Amino acid sequence: MREVPEVSEPADEQPVRGLSARVPFQVVEVTGPSMVPTLYHGDWLLVQYGAPVRPGDVVILRHPFQQDLLVVKRAVERRAGGWWVLGDNGFAGGDSTDYGTVPEEMVLARARARYRPLTRDQRSLRGVAVWAFSALRPLSAARSVSRRLRAR
Repeated sequence: MREVPEVSEPADEQPVRGLSARVPFQVVEVTGPSMVPTLYHGDWLLVQYGAPVRPGDVVILRHPFQQDLLVVKRAVERRAGGWWVLGDNGFAGGDSTDYGTVPEEMVLARARARYRPLTRDQRSLRGVAVWAFSALRPLSAARSVSRRLRAR
């Protein structure tokens, strides 16, 4: 099942396409740079609705100022009023440092796995082997590559 609604997307956000609350699991596409190096533009996420969120989890949420915009960020810590979320790319912005704590009800889903599609420059035998080794990865707080999260 793949739904791709048209969504306006500012350059500093990490929007996702294909999110719907009809099923507990769904696949969504990532657009934008705010979660690099964990997620890149064009990656696909397997997300679970209603899953408990822990610090370090990658989550899908409604943008606090633009309710029709869905973004993917890392839940850093629970604070009074909701979750403090950050993008893994500190230069991209568009996270709780800009809009503060995100209310709990705006956090819609938790990302469980990332799939990175094969790119045109990975057509050599070595490129395909490297891709095959890293194309599908689980996303968990324990395996975070975010320096921003570890520095807190």
